[in-house]
Amino acid sequence: MTTPRQQGTVLIEEVLKELENPKGNLSAAVKKLKRAAMLLDESDLIIWCDIQLGNSKYVSVLQKFLDAYVKNEKNKTKLNQKALDNASEEVASAGIILGKNISSDELNARLNESGGGFLKIDFIEERYNDLVRVKKGNDGTYYKNNLNHTLSTIKVIAHKYAANIYKKYAFKELTETNFEILKKNVEDVLFELHPELAEKLMIAFRSVSSDNPEEWSHALATCRRFFEQLADILYPPVVEKIKGRDLGKGNYINRLWAFMDKSIESETNKEIAKAHVDFLGTYLQTLYKVSNKGVHAGLTRLEALKAVMHIYLMCADLLNYLDKKDLKGQKPNIHVATLDEIESFANITRTIAKEIIKLRVANPALTPELLKTIPKLGPKSLKSIIDNFIFEPVTQ
Repeated sequence: MTTPRQQGTVLIEEVLKELENPKGNLSAAVKKLKRAAMLLDESDLIIWCDIQLGNSKYVSVLQKFLDAYVKNEKNKTKLNQKALDNASEEVASAGIILGKNISSDELNARLNESGGGFLKIDFIEERYNDLVRVKKGNDGTYYKNNLNHTLSTIKVIAHKYAANIYKKYAFKELTETNFEILKKNVEDVLFELHPELAEKLMIAFRSVSSDNPEEWSHALATCRRFFEQLADILYPPVVEKIKGRDLGKGNYINRLWAFMDKSIESETNKEIAKAHVDFLGTYLQTLYKVSNKGVHAGLTRLEALKAVMHIYLMCADLLNYLDKKDLKGQKPNIHVATLDEIESFANITRTIAKEIIKLRVANPALTPELLKTIPKLGPKSLKSIIDNFIFEPVTQ
């Protein structure tokens, strides 16, 4: 007879598979996550799942809090501040701890009514799939990009919850190894820096635990993409050369070197970190070539596992030198952001987003002054663009 802990652990495994499947159902994963939380008596997780599933006890007070917050931000008066304080007290009385049961990232995502607001996750997912199916950007009320932003935010948070719960219970009887300590530290920093990147690395680690050779190859491809994206975050592409090295989009090793030159004071530590990056870059390139010969026959599980572990070790090297103020997530660059990203991040209409694309095609470098020439782009929208995008020119 299985215990509640064993049943809960099995459910968590199913949740992780659902979340890591590109065609997985997010609402189904959240429902399973709640059942697992109840079996494991994880009260904070139960509250979070209830919020996603539209429990009126929580959703009503959270919506009231957001409404009061927005009103106070637009017009800071004593009356509005009092309304916000009262709304905060109601949230606390409902048993919700802001920042714990619901993160600021989720509140920001839920703030946008065109992204579904605090409606049930299954409704948001269904509405998004409808727009994808009919190939429309919006239905007059809900916008595909905003719905997708809400779903992506919830998915990342659900995966983090599930992964942490799984580690807590599946390996409860095992002594924590030194590598597990390092792994958890790296993941925690990555979640603050870039949640999607943290999720990508965790998925690669799970993939090398599989008995399927195709999963090992997928883990290796994920590591390679992770390596490049980490460079994009730590040192985005720029036009100029530094120490004779190109720092464009494809020169991700050079950009990681540039990050280390900028961030590491000790020459010895700098040399060690650079040697690690160079080795890993060559190692991944070699394994990637091997894995693409035949039907993954040339790649062993041990090689794939070593690649993933080297990524964690490299991250431990690099992220240790990251300025703490950077742990807020990387803003997209206005010069390479997609049409969907510009519309979603700046919270502007698709028509204006298209005008920004046209403007950057005609100009090598966009500036706030240039953006002012776009018709119907008001001061608030301009400020939103300036606040949410990087304007530094890049090379493609």
